[in-house]
Amino acid sequence: MKQVLTIIILLVAFCGCGNDDSSDVLILPSNLKLDLQIDENNPGSVAFTATADNVNFYSYYFGIPNEAATISNDGKATYKYTESGTYKVIVQAHATSDQFVSVEKEVVIQLEDDSTPTDIPSEGYTTPESYDGMALVWQDEFGGTALSDDWTHEIGTGSNGWGNNELQYYREENTEVRDGYLIITAKEESFGGRDYTSSRIITAGNQMFQYGRIDIRAALPQGQGIWPALWMLGSNFNTVGWAKCGEIDIMEMIGGSATGRDNTVHGTIHWDNGGGNVNYGDSYTLSSGIFADEFHVFSIVWDATSITWYVDDVKFNEVDTTPADLSEFQNDFFFIFNVAVGGNWPGSPDANTVFPQKMIVDYVRVFQEQ
Repeated sequence: MKQVLTIIILLVAFCGCGNDDSSDVLILPSNLKLDLQIDENNPGSVAFTATADNVNFYSYYFGIPNEAATISNDGKATYKYTESGTYKVIVQAHATSDQFVSVEKEVVIQLEDDSTPTDIPSEGYTTPESYDGMALVWQDEFGGTALSDDWTHEIGTGSNGWGNNELQYYREENTEVRDGYLIITAKEESFGGRDYTSSRIITAGNQMFQYGRIDIRAALPQGQGIWPALWMLGSNFNTVGWAKCGEIDIMEMIGGSATGRDNTVHGTIHWDNGGGNVNYGDSYTLSSGIFADEFHVFSIVWDATSITWYVDDVKFNEVDTTPADLSEFQNDFFFIFNVAVGGNWPGSPDANTVFPQKMIVDYVRVFQEQ
């Protein structure tokens, strides 16, 4: 996907800061200048170079909320912007930590996709709103401009990167509802001590289900280190922990250009056996294209004896849940939708990973036997 980057530079202000003590012979930096260079092969990436006389070090602020200063000893710094907008960049030339002069510049960034007019695919598979012998007991079609009260956000980095050494910080701001879609966006940006942000939403305490057919229509992100998931945990998770609560992964994908990544999804269950995690799963690979190209429907049919997985109504996995050590799957489960960045399974993003990446969900529907 080709992107176009436009940057407009406006010199806003030059100011001197710090304590003024006539007994000091400290010489403040002077002749502070700030230049930049656009990386045409890496949209949104800007290299800054500051120069000044009588300077010991520089501090950069790139106009991102709640950011910490980026320290540069040689005046050079880079930042990759992931969204269009106007950013006030501040560089400080320091004689000491509290004796400095500064300059500000407004950087207007426009990231445009010149190949398609929208980030929502226009095509893809769809499933019916009714099935013989079943009732639609819950659905979310993501109307309006905000999540319904059925969902809450999980915030932060979790324990040990949510148990998987994931690299992102989960934020509410990375969730958007518009035009009838849920959009979860993974970004490359510094926040909360992490280099990436994304979102993770759950229905725990609000919508929980035992058995049924579940259909989720979604278009997936892509790229090395990108890990979207549509999955479920047992509602007793907070009392018995993982994996005794059970886990049903309706869809997981680990992105990347390697064969069998951006075009392959996985359906898996996890459960506890004598204090250890046991899992069983299988995968489905598209005959052409990747899962980011258009919408697909990820489904399970779950009853008291088995769980069966489908992509676009094509069966690709089934597990017998009648053995006693799989009793977790006779309980209520809640939904989790998230896009992770990095982790033990997918590995970290690399130089070819393009941000932002979006998982777009059209609907989730739960049907149960009447």
